[in-house]
Amino acid sequence: MTETTAQGSGRLVRSVPEPRAVLTLLKPITWFPPVWAYLCGVVSSGAPVSERPGLVLLGMVLAGPIVCGMSQAANDWCDRHVDAINEPDRPIPSGRVPGRWGLWIALAMSLLGLAVGWQLGPWGFGATCLAVVAAWAYSAEPVRMKRSGLWGPGLVGLSYETLPWITGAAVLSAGAPDPRVILIAVLYGVGAHGIMTLNDFKALEGDRQTGVNSLPVTLGPERAARMACAVMALPQVAVIALLALWDRPVFAAIIGVSLLAQAAAMRVMLRDPKAKAPWYNGTGVMLYVLGMMVAAVALRGLT
Repeated sequence: MTETTAQGSGRLVRSVPEPRAVLTLLKPITWFPPVWAYLCGVVSSGAPVSERPGLVLLGMVLAGPIVCGMSQAANDWCDRHVDAINEPDRPIPSGRVPGRWGLWIALAMSLLGLAVGWQLGPWGFGATCLAVVAAWAYSAEPVRMKRSGLWGPGLVGLSYETLPWITGAAVLSAGAPDPRVILIAVLYGVGAHGIMTLNDFKALEGDRQTGVNSLPVTLGPERAARMACAVMALPQVAVIALLALWDRPVFAAIIGVSLLAQAAAMRVMLRDPKAKAPWYNGTGVMLYVLGMMVAAVALRGLT
């Protein structure tokens, strides 16, 4: 039996998760950033992709469905009380993923991630260990770095963008990436702090009630949005300057045009940050990640 009736309420209580709810728990829409960053690393490595297609595909599955999916399950388990306030229809507070199933799924996927990471060699396995530790440190007590509006988004940005980028470059190069690749990967990871801050707007009320000091909570929506925009823009300015310095002016110009388009979208978002943050995540953030691949192609010519 997958459902039982709660005494006195007539309400059906599940004993095993709904399959669709498990997929919702893993949030496939969030898999794109780390997969894209891994591909940026692959491209920027300069190594011939056609010689190692298996490593490329395995790294994509590891970065997205396994490790990112695990991090989402862990976060939803640790945030089940917050979600009961913000989004009670989510899989765990709604009961569609009942009992401790959310925890077991996150732990099982952590082990699966480490097993798959082992297949990518020392660089891939080391990066997977860091990613798993970061996922639990972000969400779980007693560390729970998401309580900080500074360190929480920073950890996620580096884990979603910098770490998979460096991993992709290292796995394809079978060694340490070029320092210029690492520098660009770090800059885009720092800029992703702003993206994560905008993502915190949807949980504003629940964060206030449960002591999560996100920047929208501590600074207010307007100031937090302005700070997020600055954090997203300044690393891109540094990327443009570095590509120009490294004799890649066409690529620098393309990213510059992308940044100008982001600035226009930022102006719209800043008129009503709380309402427009989701809109910006579908417009300005797409321009941001496209700039990442432009930078990766530029680096490929250097490495």
